[in-house]
Amino acid sequence: MAAEMTAAQLIEKHRPTLDQALEAIRTRAYWSPHPEHPKAYGETAAPDGLAAFEALRGKRFELDQPGTDDWTGEEVSPYGPELGISYPHPDVDELLPAMRAALPVWRDAGPEARAVVCLEILARISARTHEFAQAVMHTSGQAFMMAFQAGGPHAQDRGTEAVAYAYAEQVRTPEQAPWSKPQGKRDPLELSKSFTTVPRGVALVIGCNTFPTWNGYPGLFASLATGNPVLVKPHPRAVLPLAMTVKVAREVLAEAGFPADLVCLAVDKPGEGLAKTLAVRPEVRVIDYTGSTAFGDWLETHARQAQVFTEKAGVNTVVIDSTDDYKGMLSNLAFSLSLYSGQMCTTPQNLLIPRDGIGTDAGPKSYDEVVSDLAGAVSGLLGDDARANALLGAIVNPQVKERIDAAAGLGEVALASREVANPEFPGATVRTPVIVKLDGAKPDDEAVYLSECFGPVSFAVAVDSAADAVDLLRRTVRDQGAMTVGAYTTSPDVEKLVEEACLEECAQLSLNLTGGVYVNQTAAFSDFHGSGGNPAANAVLCDGAFVANRFRTVEVRRPA
Repeated sequence: MAAEMTAAQLIEKHRPTLDQALEAIRTRAYWSPHPEHPKAYGETAAPDGLAAFEALRGKRFELDQPGTDDWTGEEVSPYGPELGISYPHPDVDELLPAMRAALPVWRDAGPEARAVVCLEILARISARTHEFAQAVMHTSGQAFMMAFQAGGPHAQDRGTEAVAYAYAEQVRTPEQAPWSKPQGKRDPLELSKSFTTVPRGVALVIGCNTFPTWNGYPGLFASLATGNPVLVKPHPRAVLPLAMTVKVAREVLAEAGFPADLVCLAVDKPGEGLAKTLAVRPEVRVIDYTGSTAFGDWLETHARQAQVFTEKAGVNTVVIDSTDDYKGMLSNLAFSLSLYSGQMCTTPQNLLIPRDGIGTDAGPKSYDEVVSDLAGAVSGLLGDDARANALLGAIVNPQVKERIDAAAGLGEVALASREVANPEFPGATVRTPVIVKLDGAKPDDEAVYLSECFGPVSFAVAVDSAADAVDLLRRTVRDQGAMTVGAYTTSPDVEKLVEEACLEECAQLSLNLTGGVYVNQTAAFSDFHGSGGNPAANAVLCDGAFVANRFRTVEVRRPA
């Protein structure tokens, strides 16, 4: 885009995409403007993307934003290599006022202009998807294909979805409206009213280590599209994907005639805890956070001046009552437990299985048989090291490895974790999942399975019946929260029990998945990620509530 590209030109270019996104969130049908196959980006896109990523390593990441008082950076790829990139460290007393000063012109641009500028940012990111995939892979530990898809087109879809919801909510009220109140024989009372969407202020995005773009883009683009300047504070181990995003955003904003300081980066020094400092600044009026429950609770308690959107931890549960596709169920669950080494907020943790067994199309299966067969399905899926590396990726931090190692002491191990060598990246820590048997009737076991164990650790919990499983599901969601719930049953009565529990406790449910759709994957424009109604998250990616409270509407009345 040339420097002289106007809002009108951007509207002509991106309005069709905006209209399609608006239609997609209305119908919930499948749609994506971002190709998820690597070859869709051109013959040389893969080597070009790798070369662009390598060119960033070992250098300063220049952004030319105000208030840089030092340089910092400590990223080491979970696959082994140090990235060696230094980022600007902010003097927040200079940076935040500069961002606040950029707000009025962005506010006055209006919802449509803001939306198409956001879509131009996303289009430019999309064109560099291979480069972004390398950045996501080497900060999150995702395997390349997952980093490419989840960190690229799927993240871009979530950003586009947020823009669509933001636009829809802002144009719900007209910009101008005449008002006339009849007064019988007297002349009517007449006013001219104008309504302007007014952003809250600076929005802070606190990024996560595992999905820096997928979890970061909804809040970033929801806030930007509703008129708020956005300060991005990445996780210290996953700065690069969001730094690249900020750089693209600043370039597009400047070329479209807006202040680049509407989007800035804040990278903290080791042990600085910059997120806490920023979160309570008076300029910060919106916060998006993905991460631990402890810090999410701290934000909700202490950042009183801001509207806080959190995605925290939960205990995801699958009820296994019966199935008419036993092999398909095992295959689906094995993949769900293995994908990205279970390092997803949506990965199942607790598998609730009646101790007297389940009915299947292959005949009755005892609790022990179900657990053993599931362990066999996981082992079969990951038996080839090349395939295992492609599915598992790398362990993102030492704490996850510690949980894997400690799992053997929690109960009877039905499937032990094994180390997988990665010939391409010998420094990577790659581990297969572990499955531990527990008894739902034992208080000591309850203390284990009712705590989140983030990573490739799952618990096969023996329960007395399907009704008992649903009661435990209900209690788990209410007390611990859940991003996802799954269930397998051929009984309409059990299905109704599970569905009613999820409706009452507000949890997203997937029933009888046996094919190529998995409980820990959600599709933008159609699936809601989280519910906002249980302790795992207070917000949904993405719905109207996720965007509507990022702005207010100010009315001006005049005599007609």
